[in-house]
Amino acid sequence: MANHRLMELMSTSACLFEPDPALQRGTQDSNSVLGKVRLILEVFGLDDETLSLSEMARRTGLAKASVHRLSQELVQWGLLERRSGEYRLGMRLFEIGQRVPRQRILRDLARPLMVDLVQTTSGTVHLAVVDGLEVLYLEKVSGGNTHVSRPSRVAGRMPLYCTATGKALLAFGRRALFDEVLSAPLIRVTPRTTVAPGLLARELDRAREVGYATEFEQARLGFMSVAIPLAGATGATVAALSVTVPMSRSKVDLLAGQLSVVGRRMTKLLSAREL
Repeated sequence: MANHRLMELMSTSACLFEPDPALQRGTQDSNSVLGKVRLILEVFGLDDETLSLSEMARRTGLAKASVHRLSQELVQWGLLERRSGEYRLGMRLFEIGQRVPRQRILRDLARPLMVDLVQTTSGTVHLAVVDGLEVLYLEKVSGGNTHVSRPSRVAGRMPLYCTATGKALLAFGRRALFDEVLSAPLIRVTPRTTVAPGLLARELDRAREVGYATEFEQARLGFMSVAIPLAGATGATVAALSVTVPMSRSKVDLLAGQLSVVGRRMTKLLSAREL
């Protein structure tokens, strides 16, 4: 999980969501210098181009003097940068992040196939993995007519239970993850999000039967997605691939077929790599 969180920080994209509330509990995670550094780096969300020293201190719960001292060192190391009196994540983080092997291998293998899929579907294609109880988007390729600017971005996150990629990862992933998600509170992302555990379980059962998962306006109103699991060398699910298009239930079978073709090619490539 730590590698995924670091990759999120080091992405070229900006952050979509507010910082994880867990990152605002500074008093619990700041007993060491490394703990404080972690809080400072993770305080930046995908929409935060820069943050003031005061805001960083507020979000982390650390003393302003400590944030200032550590931030100055992080600037020297290239992990943070100063801009107009505020701070932003540094290029050194981006450089290190590109070395994370799992996400690099997945993205490098998947992107050409994702581009092909965009051309055949005119949709937006996502590659995602599990991180905690969320999907973490590793790559996104958008079609010209159906660009989905929200709720997904590279290095962005969404709950597993409301996205097609998340449902594919739940349906074909570890049973323990399935049980954990269904036992946790399910919060509505849109009015159509499935929040009844029994109904979600039936949706996942259906996904296992047909080999793909779907969501209809559960992550964003006006859009639907179809997703398939991607298996690695051991046969275990390592990622999911989805296509998002404007709402049209009649397209499900066509999209599932197109995804299946790409999925077989991707699984063949992944079977030769250790992730």
